[in-house]
Amino acid sequence: MNRKVLIVTYYWPPSGGSGVQRWLKFVKYLPEYQWEPHIFTPENPSFATQDPSLEKDVPPEAEVTRFPIWEPYDIFFTLSGFFSASKGRRTGPVVPSKNKTFFQRISTWMRGNFFVPDPRIFWVRPSVRFLSDYIARNGISIIITTGPPHSVHLIGLNLKKKYPHVRWLADFRDPWSDWGMWDSLMVTKAVRRIHKRMEGRVLSMADEIITITPFYVKRFEMLSGRNVKLLTNGYDEEDFKNLVHRREDKFTIRHVGWINEKCDPRPFMVALQAELRENVVFARDLRLEFIGEVHPDFKNFVQERMELATVTVFTGNVSHNALIPFYGSSSLFLLVLTGYKDAEGFLPGKLFEYLAAGIPVLGVGPVRGDAATLLKETGAGEMIASEDQEKIRRTLREAHLMWRNSAPPKVNTAATTRFSRRELTGQLAEILSRMLI
Repeated sequence: MNRKVLIVTYYWPPSGGSGVQRWLKFVKYLPEYQWEPHIFTPENPSFATQDPSLEKDVPPEAEVTRFPIWEPYDIFFTLSGFFSASKGRRTGPVVPSKNKTFFQRISTWMRGNFFVPDPRIFWVRPSVRFLSDYIARNGISIIITTGPPHSVHLIGLNLKKKYPHVRWLADFRDPWSDWGMWDSLMVTKAVRRIHKRMEGRVLSMADEIITITPFYVKRFEMLSGRNVKLLTNGYDEEDFKNLVHRREDKFTIRHVGWINEKCDPRPFMVALQAELRENVVFARDLRLEFIGEVHPDFKNFVQERMELATVTVFTGNVSHNALIPFYGSSSLFLLVLTGYKDAEGFLPGKLFEYLAAGIPVLGVGPVRGDAATLLKETGAGEMIASEDQEKIRRTLREAHLMWRNSAPPKVNTAATTRFSRRELTGQLAEILSRMLI
């Protein structure tokens, strides 16, 4: 094995959450395609979610280099102890609620306008210095950068300028200048123009650009005027090989993943509350579980409504290993895309794991878009408009009836195999091989 690829990523185990899994799983399977992965990642990153169980997926062929980083988040966490009841409790770089304290408003504005493109910008210059020698010493032929954080792409940009012969692939897991959170971060028009310029340089200089949904492919092609390749997220078949489907004594609806400021499950919950009031059997059988970090505003919404509070459980973050049994004992999965900008272009990583589990999915959000198309193609469910309360309720009743009758799920699991991590890594390997021609 002599083809070496350098992957620059902020998220790496023991970091948890969906952001780490895309490139962790690519790295896991790249050696099968005769690529030797070298990973460059922060030594001391600032992230709230940790999942050491993911470290088992790092293959022995991978060389991981951890390099120190300084981030201003540490200052905010310290200062927050003086200005809020959190007393410096680290909750991660999540946008706070609409009812912000004075300190939160100031820190949010600073986050959006002082640190461009993001607070990891201070890692760029020292990383470029270190990697300039590392690339030459290790015979690296391709560099991959993955964002967000998009400052990671600036590392690739500077390395490409220094080593024009080295090929560079830029991976966008989210939009950059079109990101839906800029309004919440109070980013000014002048700063948005800076983002545009930075993004434009990356899009023009990278040898290849890949992204995760058909919608994003079109957006980045419009921005760059060039071809952009699709490489979706997926599921790792090894994680699901021992999955056991188990019928619980409750009709169990589960949502996996963060509920942040932009994600709005309330339209679904309003429909659910109406069904609970009118359907005694359904109310007796139901258990609704949110696994992952949940925004406090949404928690308050649920806890203030007796019917919802009685059936809803907030489990918090669990390791990916521990998550698999939850998949197997679910009756119905919940996907919420309501509230996001450009939600028609969302294909959350959890959706592919929902498909792998073979359990039906109830999606609430755009009825035309990438998620709607995927659910239809796989027969796993459908997206329902958030305002279509009656259809949400009807879908809940139908799923509940299937559960009561112990009917097997009608999901075409064979249609999901193209989203296996091994299969997707094969597609990545083809892209990398063509880059060397």
